[in-house]
Amino acid sequence: MTAACQIIVRGRVQGVGFRYHAQRQASRFGLTGYVRNLRDGSVEMVCEGEEASLDKFRHWAAQGPPGASVTEIKSRTIPVKSTYPRFSVEY
Repeated sequence: MTAACQIIVRGRVQGVGFRYHAQRQASRFGLTGYVRNLRDGSVEMVCEGEEASLDKFRHWAAQGPPGASVTEIKSRTIPVKSTYPRFSVEY
């Protein structure tokens, strides 16, 4: 079953390759959507895919890539749009 979520990650998550690594992990898990930096220093990810894959991605996001220091992660369910052809980095 396809599900969707928005994930906000806070901490030292900008300037450490978080978006690049998130794109790689999301693609690895077969997710679509996007990742982008927010002005407050956090990172937002919108993901669609199988619930099990979303769970794996949330688990990865709670750790982040090497160099990141995640202090908070918030995830909420959102409506599925099915409009994302892949998982991309937005600027």
